[in-house]
Amino acid sequence: MTVSERIASLRALMAEKSISAYVVPTADFHQSEYVGEHFKARQYITGFSGSYGTAVICQDDACLWTDGRYFFQAEQELAGTGVRLMKMFVGDTPTITEYLSDVVPSGGTVAFDGRVLSMGEGQEYEVALGSKGIQIHYSEDLINAIWQDRPALSDKPAFFLEERYTGASIASKLERVRKAMAEYGATVHAIASLDDICWLLNVRGDDIDYFPLLLSYAIVRMDGVELYVNEKKLNDRILNEFKKAKVTLHPYNDIYQDIQKLDASETLLIDPMKMNYALYKNISCNIVEAANPTILMKAMKNDTELDNIKAAHIKDGVAVTKFMYWVKNHYDKEVITELSSIDKLTALRAAQDGYIRDSFEPLCAYKDHAAMMHYSPCEESDVPLKGGAFFLNDTGGGYYEGSTDITRTFVLGSVDRQMKKYFTAVVRAMMNLSRAKFLYGCYGYNLDVLAREPIWDLDLDYQCGTGHGVGYLANVHEPPTGFRWYVVPSKNEHHQLEEGMVITDEPGIYEDGQFGIRIENELIVRKGVKNKYGQFMHFETITFAPIDLDGIDPEEMSRSEREWLNRYHQEVYEKIGPHLTEEERQWLKQYTRAI
Repeated sequence: MTVSERIASLRALMAEKSISAYVVPTADFHQSEYVGEHFKARQYITGFSGSYGTAVICQDDACLWTDGRYFFQAEQELAGTGVRLMKMFVGDTPTITEYLSDVVPSGGTVAFDGRVLSMGEGQEYEVALGSKGIQIHYSEDLINAIWQDRPALSDKPAFFLEERYTGASIASKLERVRKAMAEYGATVHAIASLDDICWLLNVRGDDIDYFPLLLSYAIVRMDGVELYVNEKKLNDRILNEFKKAKVTLHPYNDIYQDIQKLDASETLLIDPMKMNYALYKNISCNIVEAANPTILMKAMKNDTELDNIKAAHIKDGVAVTKFMYWVKNHYDKEVITELSSIDKLTALRAAQDGYIRDSFEPLCAYKDHAAMMHYSPCEESDVPLKGGAFFLNDTGGGYYEGSTDITRTFVLGSVDRQMKKYFTAVVRAMMNLSRAKFLYGCYGYNLDVLAREPIWDLDLDYQCGTGHGVGYLANVHEPPTGFRWYVVPSKNEHHQLEEGMVITDEPGIYEDGQFGIRIENELIVRKGVKNKYGQFMHFETITFAPIDLDGIDPEEMSRSEREWLNRYHQEVYEKIGPHLTEEERQWLKQYTRAI
């Protein structure tokens, strides 16, 4: 069926059930950033394939909300479908609840599958729509009823992550979680977020795009764990480890019935930002709401994890450096496009030992495409690389030793002095933050100005955060901290910087219709001197790949900034050079020269 035909089928079913509006988010049952094929309901009903957006289908209207990363792609993919693009955060575009409150009459019904809506979103709908006399039905999976060839839930095998990678046993992690539960006065803890469960039980899977996670729910008790998962995915090693940790297995979807059966005397700890609305509505016992204890625990990497992550970055730096060499030496000799460059970089990463998959959707953007900040090429938008422009690459690899996230912007040919001025400002912004020294207790928003200052000095800004936490072979965007100058509650980044956290540092400049520049390294939060003034902290840079000197104007940099860049490039040459061919190494020597 075409998109128009699918919408017609959905509307017929809505009419049968007296549903005024049907909401289709981009989500699985766990609010994952990327989802598996089974969960791409919004793409099925609208034709839009971006990773973020929500569709609302009414009898006489159909709309898709997405943000500026995807305006171009959405306009292309929605053409001829009858679905209107609603540009989030632009002009007077209404929010979804504002739209529903306006178009659904009092007494009407808004429906959705509550398993793919977060607890917070569901509660927001209750307040906004309930005040208008609009009913909510949260157990309607209408897409499943019309999607005749819907892919089944993933049955791909899981794998156990050895302690040489995790640095901690399942038992030790459970002990820490149970201690936190007791501090909250909870006797039971329900976990619905996949990265938290996989970290806690030292398993990984292959159930969603990019992030190596396992579809599952967990109920942690003081004397055991109830794990809701497809048991066929688990090998003997996993089963043996689970037996030792007193993990009992149940069918994946039984969580909804079992959570209803919790004794009224139990007190259940839940994270309102990490649970779906349907699961929340099935709880009848006492509730304590707080962040999952595992969030902070997994963000503060142990020494084993940090050593592994640093090793992963050397491997990744080799792949990215080889990629930079290839692009800069071949873009004018053969046809290289945005999409073909992604294939090349993925192949270079795959050649590294321990590579599993890319850690997120590659963002390779040439010239004006890079101005869209989080543009990812598709067949319709793909373009060849040419001279006289910037080529931005924001990519990462997932290795047994950890996940990486790196951005480099390459200069193809030559660019004018103004573009070099902007490029140099971005490099200065990145290094200003990376060499910060600060007192323990600082948050990311205390330090964000260090990165923005060189860009604000130009009366420019980038309308996103400066950095985010990075998970260990899990979600590449990991709470609970990050760098931004204002607090966004939904980002769950409101926590002070702790030793062992791994965070990106990625300022940029984006000029609509012209170019985009971003330079990104990853940092480890480290302790420094402790004295009468308190505990001083600093960052350790762990990303190693050349910063394109063809874009640098040394006159725009202070002596200390040039010295930092020269030291950094010396480290790049020492760490990456031995893994290259002789020709590549001679090229790297030139691109890490002192300025």
